[in-house]
Amino acid sequence: MTERRLSQTAARLRGLREELAMIDEQLTQFADDADELSLRALVSETPMASHESNEARKHLDAMRKHRMHVVDEIAELEQRQDQLLDRMTTGQGPKLTGDRE
Repeated sequence: MTERRLSQTAARLRGLREELAMIDEQLTQFADDADELSLRALVSETPMASHESNEARKHLDAMRKHRMHVVDEIAELEQRQDQLLDRMTTGQGPKLTGDRE
């Protein structure tokens, strides 16, 4: 049972790390776009340009929040993985939080 959970946790970690890499690439693009639209809004001083700049900034902020969520989830899974590894090496140590055995 512990080995299965360890395998599932490792697979989930791989997936989240891949997702984090994609998010980081997107964040770079979103930040560049937001900066460009902000500069356009300053130069043109039109309501439409200002609106586009604000929308781009909102998308950037949402992506940053999503990134933080993924980073937090990775940290939790790494901790769980460490607990599972400890459990395997000690031969059924204390139960993990959320275990149903």
